[in-house]
Amino acid sequence: MKSVDNESPVSENGHTIVDRGQSIQSPGRERPPNTRTQSVIDCDIHNELSSIDQLVPYLADYWQEYIRISGYPGPSGGDYPRGAPISARPGSLPQGGGAAGSSLELVREQALAPFNTEIGILNCAFRAQSVKQEDLAVDLATAVNRWQIDEWLASEPRLRGSLVVPSQSPARAAREIDRFGEHPQIVQVVLPVRSYIPYGNRFYDPLYAAAIERDLVIAIHYGGSPGHPPSPVGWPSTYLEEYANMAPVFQSQVISIVAEGVFDRFPDLRIVLIEGGFAWMPSLMWRLDKEWKGLRSNVPWVRRPPSDYIRDHIRLTVQPVDTPPDPAYILQAIEQMESDTMLMFATDYPHWHYDRDEEAWPATLPEPLHANIWSENARAFYRFNGGPS
Repeated sequence: MKSVDNESPVSENGHTIVDRGQSIQSPGRERPPNTRTQSVIDCDIHNELSSIDQLVPYLADYWQEYIRISGYPGPSGGDYPRGAPISARPGSLPQGGGAAGSSLELVREQALAPFNTEIGILNCAFRAQSVKQEDLAVDLATAVNRWQIDEWLASEPRLRGSLVVPSQSPARAAREIDRFGEHPQIVQVVLPVRSYIPYGNRFYDPLYAAAIERDLVIAIHYGGSPGHPPSPVGWPSTYLEEYANMAPVFQSQVISIVAEGVFDRFPDLRIVLIEGGFAWMPSLMWRLDKEWKGLRSNVPWVRRPPSDYIRDHIRLTVQPVDTPPDPAYILQAIEQMESDTMLMFATDYPHWHYDRDEEAWPATLPEPLHANIWSENARAFYRFNGGPS
């Protein structure tokens, strides 16, 4: 069993709540910039392949031949166009060539060192889920996971890994989780937020059951290419539209997971929403609670207000920050969620959301909120230090 620190501040319903009597304009006790003093757990660092050639040693001979003959470049959801400024921060492209996020040395230098990061969680955006040939999808996922373990986790003890799985086949994804889930540096299973069918559907139950059996978090991450339009109303014509439309996709998945009763079927399931923002969550929680009161007969298996399930089971990473820069707006969003355990720090390296490391997250939030977001929420959620969460 992977371990946890269970010493999180608690109040009503088991959740720490922002003091409503404290003005959000008064951040309270401040700390110096955290990059040298505060323990940091970074919940979103990208490790990327420079080329599918890196996977060839991990593939069977017939797939090696297939790649050689066909020139197959590997799956891509087009989530991070290489020419888009937000896809790669300045200086993150390896000098010898390759994709941003493909150099372990640069990850050490640009993501781990500036924040004195204690633990960094890797999220490889390899879209095995978009491969239509299921056998190839399965073997590519296995190859990626072996590559991550050999080339990244074995070389850097501060890193933790996320399993890539062929989620279009949950039974075979479960076998992939069984194959690697006991590795001590594997902490979660990563799924793209854009899926073929909503994640609340029972279709995915074998995948969730396997993750719980191995004590792994389910990470729902920005991106994906399931084959249908990336927006709720069809195909956009610009990357700006597609990028901004990702937040409604996250909301749709949360609604599906709660309304379809996933947390009632799997009361130990933990889900983190990565790279989707967080400012939309309070209004979604409020609206779900409101509509559930009038329509609860439609979902009798949802026995508690939806916001309770969300606070218990779901966390969100903070990059990209989708509030105005004044920390008061961040505190307001946390207050409206009625929990300061839901947000977890992330840089989203190597993607470009801020110009200086000091701008990654405000260093002047009140305690214990400051420590919670920089490290302690993640420490408890991922069970890094002790007993059950």
